[in-house]
Amino acid sequence: MGDILFLAHRVPYPPDRGDKIRGFHILKYLSTKKRVHLIAFADDPKDMKHKGGLARYTGNRSIVWRSKSRLMAAVHALSSHRPVSLTAFDNEALREAVENILARHRIDTIFVFSSQMAQYLPPRPRQRVIMDFVDMDSAKFAAYAKSSKGPMAWMFAREARLLMQHEKAIAARADANLFVSQAEVDLFRARTGADRLHVIENGIDTEFFDPAATFKRIDAMGSLIVFTGQMDYRPNVEGVTWFAETILPHIRLVHPDARFMIVGRNPIEAVRALARLPGVMVTGEVADVRGWLAAAAVVVAPLKLARGIQNKVLEGMAMARPVVASAAAAEGIDHGGTIRVGSTVGEIAEAITDLLASPRHAAELGESARRQVIERYSWAARLAPLDEVLGLPLRPAKESLVARAADVAKPPRKTAA
Repeated sequence: MGDILFLAHRVPYPPDRGDKIRGFHILKYLSTKKRVHLIAFADDPKDMKHKGGLARYTGNRSIVWRSKSRLMAAVHALSSHRPVSLTAFDNEALREAVENILARHRIDTIFVFSSQMAQYLPPRPRQRVIMDFVDMDSAKFAAYAKSSKGPMAWMFAREARLLMQHEKAIAARADANLFVSQAEVDLFRARTGADRLHVIENGIDTEFFDPAATFKRIDAMGSLIVFTGQMDYRPNVEGVTWFAETILPHIRLVHPDARFMIVGRNPIEAVRALARLPGVMVTGEVADVRGWLAAAAVVVAPLKLARGIQNKVLEGMAMARPVVASAAAAEGIDHGGTIRVGSTVGEIAEAITDLLASPRHAAELGESARRQVIERYSWAARLAPLDEVLGLPLRPAKESLVARAADVAKPPRKTAA
């Protein structure tokens, strides 16, 4: 038996944001089966300091700093007729690291985490290739295009079109294509016609996210409505802006002491500006979100655009808090009616208003939500289907058609600028 090469667009440690949480738990699970070598990008200086945290789960670790600016990536994309999502992660040092690992170690499985990293696959891999798309990125950019105007709408539409071509080509090369929910599988199949699709859902660490665990408590003043997330991520920014400007005023008419807490790292200026609104606070990065979740009267996920399973919803449920989510944020989660879901301003505002008016009912809803995630969303249970994927037979050679697709997908070698 050979080893596993794990390629990740962001070093999966510490597991403190959505993609890193999934990446970490999958890597940890794979490490119980075989030796895993990790090659990943880092885009946060702090992540370069924490890579030792993966030592117990990995053999070799190669972390490459990703410094290319968005502007430079866009320029390269336009000149090479490639999606920005790929040129942003095009890096010669990482490509050499992959070639070095494949030459030095007996690798029988390449696990690719996110479609940006598929450009580092060998043109004709003899290894088993497992492609974790997580969700369909091209669909996200198509949605951005519909909600944008002018040059940005054109850029997003271009990105959606080119990225879907890339996704389709990579799916044809992979032995297994993973997605976080059945909804994403159905969408991907409908738009690309791809096969070999598998659902590997996200889980939640219910021992860590436990209201009875030891963590720093927050002294709540008033009725706290809490949102957690990466606050330079467009769907999160749009969601909290919609909530603060449009939904919260309706709630404060009934509950004047209600306060909306936006908890998460890297809040952009548009998010920080929301703190000027009555009842809105922006914390920025916090050491531990559990204190804020535990203090919440209601946890909210008012996302207009969401793909796959939202960790923020699972975390609120695991902390036994009542959760109110938009229909988009709740899609794909088997919540069994233990959270409240709304599609409109009125529905979301009414759900939160009712929960704030009835703390006893809110507590009961939160307890039932925690029971649901314990039963349904443990990481061990969610990742168990990976065993079948890891057992897929190795193919000594790819069909010529697939090989040609690989040659098209692989970017040309660049000369020094």
